[in-house]
Amino acid sequence: MKARVTVTLKTGVLDPQGKAIENGLASLGFGGVGEVRQGKVFDIALSDRDAEKARADLSAMCEKLLANTVIENYAIEIL
Repeated sequence: MKARVTVTLKTGVLDPQGKAIENGLASLGFGGVGEVRQGKVFDIALSDRDAEKARADLSAMCEKLLANTVIENYAIEIL
């Protein structure tokens, strides 16, 4: 089984990397680009789990390591 975890900054948290990307796009001539927010994606292969167990394990992984839940949100997708 494969899963994808997407981690993004919560609304209201400053995103200096996103701002740098936004400015870089403007300097390359890509006009009309609004706010850019960056995040991270984890593609994870899991073995010997049903979907419910996989989702529970992935949530625990996010809470303990993959996301800083004080400033980040995460979304889990079973592929």
